[in-house]
Amino acid sequence: MLKRVRDFAEVKGDGLVSYDVAKDALTLLRVDPRGLDTIDQKLLKTIMTSFRGGPVGLDTISASIGEERETIEDMHEPYLLQIGFLQRTPRGRLATQLAYDHFGIKNEKGVME
Repeated sequence: MLKRVRDFAEVKGDGLVSYDVAKDALTLLRVDPRGLDTIDQKLLKTIMTSFRGGPVGLDTISASIGEERETIEDMHEPYLLQIGFLQRTPRGRLATQLAYDHFGIKNEKGVME
């Protein structure tokens, strides 16, 4: 993502990544204020809406959103775990209440922390 912001700065400005340039680039890349890109958002929303918050297996998530299992596991899951939006359990992945709150989606199963 950093490379894409740098490229944006070179094309749209003088090559320096200022606050405003970074903000504009992230908006263009559809990265939300919590740092979630479109794939992160799609992954979480799919778990919450299609699988009632989980648990759901990684292969099922992969097939549902059209992303490789390895890409999800290596590129997206670590950050979602770190910010507390996703839990990894022996039965599968769970969306947390923080994720529901972030997207303004009602958690039909109750609070998962």
